[in-house]
Amino acid sequence: LHQNYPNPFNPTTSLRYDLPEDAFVNIIIFDVMGRKVRSLINSNQSAGYRSIRWDATNDYGGQVSAGVYIYMIRAGKFTQTKKMVLLK
Repeated sequence: LHQNYPNPFNPTTSLRYDLPEDAFVNIIIFDVMGRKVRSLINSNQSAGYRSIRWDATNDYGGQVSAGVYIYMIRAGKFTQTKKMVLLK
């Protein structure tokens, strides 16, 4: 899992990640209180270099407020988290 770019961002950011092998991938964004904001990926993916964009919306399509967010990847048994900042 790489650091998002740009960071801080407004209105969209790109999350890059590398999969060394085929795996079931989850990428979830949380607010600083630990509440789930958005589930970006929840599917099987083949190995390779990948990227996904987040447009600062929640699972219901509403805009989220400015602040610090945490994004987490789970791929097989691997888990990693990083922080990003949304400025408005």
